[in-house]
Amino acid sequence: MTTGGPGALFAIGGAEDKLKKRMVLQEFVEAAGGSKARIVVVPTASALGPDVVDVYSALFAALGAASVVGVRPENREDADDPAFIEPLNEATGIFMTGGNQLKLSGVVTGTAFGRAVTAAHARGAAVGGTSAGASILAEHMIAFGRSGATPRQRMSQLAGGLGLVQGAIVDQHFAQRNRYGRLLSLVAQSPGLLGIGVDEDTAAVVRGSHLEVVGRGAVTIFDGSRITSNAHYASRSEAILASGVVLHVLPATATFDLKARVLLSYGAQPPAEEIASIEAAEADLRNLAKEIAAEGVSPAYYAERKRRAGRRTAKAAAPAKKAATAKKSRSSAAGQSRPEATEPLSAGAELSRPDTEPGPTPGPQPDSGTE
Repeated sequence: MTTGGPGALFAIGGAEDKLKKRMVLQEFVEAAGGSKARIVVVPTASALGPDVVDVYSALFAALGAASVVGVRPENREDADDPAFIEPLNEATGIFMTGGNQLKLSGVVTGTAFGRAVTAAHARGAAVGGTSAGASILAEHMIAFGRSGATPRQRMSQLAGGLGLVQGAIVDQHFAQRNRYGRLLSLVAQSPGLLGIGVDEDTAAVVRGSHLEVVGRGAVTIFDGSRITSNAHYASRSEAILASGVVLHVLPATATFDLKARVLLSYGAQPPAEEIASIEAAEADLRNLAKEIAAEGVSPAYYAERKRRAGRRTAKAAAPAKKAATAKKSRSSAAGQSRPEATEPLSAGAELSRPDTEPGPTPGPQPDSGTE
């Protein structure tokens, strides 16, 4: 597929949803051409057999891709063999699976296969990967390392990547495997590189210099442009000083400029015709917030609100009640013993009759309609 420019890059943090919404994989198929997509799956990093290709073939076919093939160079000799490279020349999408990051780097980078992946991206093919397949997209790839929140010396090891994402290091399973420390340690050692950590079932989608977040997690970015660090003399596994690092945590829909290192936008943008109603709703919320702040949200507050409402109801009903009482008083003064129609009789009750004028018991009174 030719788009007149480089294709999209998908750095997926691993464990992408394969059963339900499959949002990340669906986005990749769409970027690769949708119903015309010709996808090559590269499972070189995986320790699994043909099953891994079967799984992704079934998934991409179910999501609408026209064709899916697996190509698995196991060593650098395979990666320079034209038979392994030929499928890449017609691909509109190339997807690299997870597994051993160092193996993937050792087989692909600096070979004809790696150059073919780069050429496919340059002509417009979408190139992506999950887990290890995400890390190799960058110029410098994390080969292995330890987990932990504190950056330490010698916490991770770098290898060469494909260089499709310039000026950055990509890490994956980021929040789930607590890889903050190892990525931050690399940024402290190489402040010119952006550290990009991608959560599971999440993709950092790079188009040109813009990164967009897709999926249910977040992309964390460490910008060490103004860092103060002791990484150049910290020894062995000592903790590394990392002061002045700018942190960006980007959820789905957020976009980020990798060159300017600034947030561009976030959240769904409403249509122009909805802006006025949104602003009105925000004004109402601000007023409510002021009321809550003044009154305090507590059971006593709500009880007081209920009492106030009850007093207002009673005040509104007072004139009618007063009129009914006056009418009843007048009836009693005139010697009428029959109850008012607004006061229904209890079952089995006897009607009172004047002692001086006995007479027949009156029949049932009509229903007044009041409660």
